[in-house]
Amino acid sequence: MHSTLFTIFGIPIRAYGLMMVVGFAMGLWHAKVAAKRRGFDPDRIYDLSLIALLSGIVGARLLYIVLNPDTESFKDFFAVWNGGLSFHGGVLSAVIAAIIYTRWKKLSFLECADLLSPSLAIAYAFTRIGCFLNGCCYGVATGLPWGVRFLEDGQWTAPSHPTQIYASIANTLIFVLLTRLEKLNRAPGFIFVSYLGLYSAYRFLVEFLRVGTSAKLWLLSLTQAQWASLIILGVSAALVFTVYRKAVKKI
Repeated sequence: MHSTLFTIFGIPIRAYGLMMVVGFAMGLWHAKVAAKRRGFDPDRIYDLSLIALLSGIVGARLLYIVLNPDTESFKDFFAVWNGGLSFHGGVLSAVIAAIIYTRWKKLSFLECADLLSPSLAIAYAFTRIGCFLNGCCYGVATGLPWGVRFLEDGQWTAPSHPTQIYASIANTLIFVLLTRLEKLNRAPGFIFVSYLGLYSAYRFLVEFLRVGTSAKLWLLSLTQAQWASLIILGVSAALVFTVYRKAVKKI
């Protein structure tokens, strides 16, 4: 694996951190284009994106450490370049921070969330490539021709599912689908709710390929991420088929 891609003046450039930055830049570019198209102030979207990113990283790292006390420690809280982030913790903290910011600036949280959801999907797709290069978050052993061997504790694994690449492909498809759903005339929050549902469906399925390697069973033969995904998927589906079932009437 290539967890350190290169060095600049003796400073190591980590694959995970670099791909996270690339993903954020791509997401920000899409948000800028969408903001201009919808009549939003791009500066407000820049500020909101940065606030969501920073609060999301803090929340993601915090929840990951809490859920993995055997392998993680708060003394290494800022070592995010090695991975160790919980997506669900990141989304929760980012949403809380976004709600506070949008209320402060008198913006619609749901409209802003709709605008940024495709950006989140494409940013996640790039970040998962960083996971692949870092050699974390891989899946169980496989005999498929695209199985990859990862270095774990000084030992090479058997050819395993590159679930990071599956995640990158799935979230790129989610990004494309969300950009299509944007054309539907639905009430504010539809794209955000759709994103949460689509992500949860992907995450629930891919976790089956990670159990025993980079994911642990928790309750009733499901992982913690799968339980969280089931809850979010259920709520999202209920909202899509009730609140967002019909198009909004244009005045």
